[in-house]
Amino acid sequence: MKPILTSLSRRLLILLGLGGGIALAAFLISHARAPQHSDSAAPAPTLRVIELQPVALQIEARGLGTARSAERWQAVANVAGRVVERHPDLESGNLLPAGTLLLALDPSRYQLAIAEAEAEAQRLSAEQAQLDVEAESTRRLLALEQERLDLTEQELARIEQLATTGSASRSQLDEQRRASAAQRRAVATLENELSLIPSRRQQLAAQQARAAVLLAQAKQDLADTRFEAPYALRLSEVEVELHQYIAPGQRLFSADSLAAAEVEAQIPLGMLRRVLGSVATAAAAPNGPNVPNSPIPETRRLNERMDFSAVSAEVRLVGDEQVRWPAELTRVASGLDPVTRSARVVVRVAHPYRDASPPDRPPLQPGMLTQVTLSAASPEPQLVVPAAAVHPATEDAKHADGDQPLAGSREGHRTRLVYRLDAEDRLRHTPVEVAFEQGGLAVIAAGLAPGDRVIVDDPLPAIDGMQVNPRPDPALEARLKDEAQAPAQAPQPAQTPSAGATP
Repeated sequence: MKPILTSLSRRLLILLGLGGGIALAAFLISHARAPQHSDSAAPAPTLRVIELQPVALQIEARGLGTARSAERWQAVANVAGRVVERHPDLESGNLLPAGTLLLALDPSRYQLAIAEAEAEAQRLSAEQAQLDVEAESTRRLLALEQERLDLTEQELARIEQLATTGSASRSQLDEQRRASAAQRRAVATLENELSLIPSRRQQLAAQQARAAVLLAQAKQDLADTRFEAPYALRLSEVEVELHQYIAPGQRLFSADSLAAAEVEAQIPLGMLRRVLGSVATAAAAPNGPNVPNSPIPETRRLNERMDFSAVSAEVRLVGDEQVRWPAELTRVASGLDPVTRSARVVVRVAHPYRDASPPDRPPLQPGMLTQVTLSAASPEPQLVVPAAAVHPATEDAKHADGDQPLAGSREGHRTRLVYRLDAEDRLRHTPVEVAFEQGGLAVIAAGLAPGDRVIVDDPLPAIDGMQVNPRPDPALEARLKDEAQAPAQAPQPAQTPSAGATP
């Protein structure tokens, strides 16, 4: 009986539990409150904003290039000879001042050639003096013979007159005629000698000129036996030793000037056009700067159409941004790089070895990979925003103001999207034309105006028309202005390193 009672008790407890649960659920459902709708809006997000004002922008262009010497000396022998003197520091890498005797060849044969040429010049000078004496003597003799001829002619005339009257014989007349003819022949001979004097002078002058050329050549050959540094230089390759015999045309050594270095940088054409366009002179076209399609004379140099002095240039060592040198834009090389299609710009660095303190600060040496930065002031103030505040434009945003393009937009400018605050502090999707981006800045060509407030945060979600709690960020405004106007920093020059130092 006890097992049967136990089973009935369990079933009764389960039924009582289920009944109680159903009753409790019915009670809760019958007394539950319906959900209520709230009309209060979500709190407006707090976003940073900046107020746009035109700023003076420094337009920049950057590119990579390899340094090289602005002037390189490749020493080649013009004359033959044995090396009799070699500077002890004539080794690759050494620095030597201007005027240093680097190498000397045996000068003996050229000294003998000079002595021979000088002796020939003296001989010709003596011959010239002798010719002058002969000319003067011949003139005096001619004057005497001319007087004798006059007397002979007078005597001939007297005898002819006597012969007509029979007072003089025929033989006397013939003899006087022969004497007169002989005297005329003597005068003619002296006149011929005098007439040959100018041609003899010309021949002698030609010989003297040839002797002068030989003497000058001998002196030049003698000078070519000595190799002196034409400027302060750093030796590169040395291929000659003491007592070595040198043949004409043989390479001896090469050296780079310490006065200046050059860097030919490859700069994107678009960047370079912006920089050079900001420094175009008013005389860029013969009919004036505002005449469309004005032809530019082919003979006019580019630096005459562009004010290169208004472009600031700086060279930095790739891998160490702190190592930099001030530079100047000298020219734009012809053509584009065939691989990168970039413009080839050449800048010049004066005194690349100044302020050198290896290894922390090396001099600008040939072969160094560098970054070249060109900058120029924009002709007009520009509106700039942080590049992070510009977003990709959707098709709806592109046509938010209708199907017409933005005022001031130009070909090549990109349509992007900026979050702007309206007068009621509501977020508005504003399409803009971005002229170009530079560093962390985006230059706005159209779509915004001075005084507009631009959201610099990235709200999620960014719903057009939503209410915003603006928080001005004057520090960011000042930082944008400083970044836009930041000039290139240039190191202060120091003294040129002493001769013989090897960085």
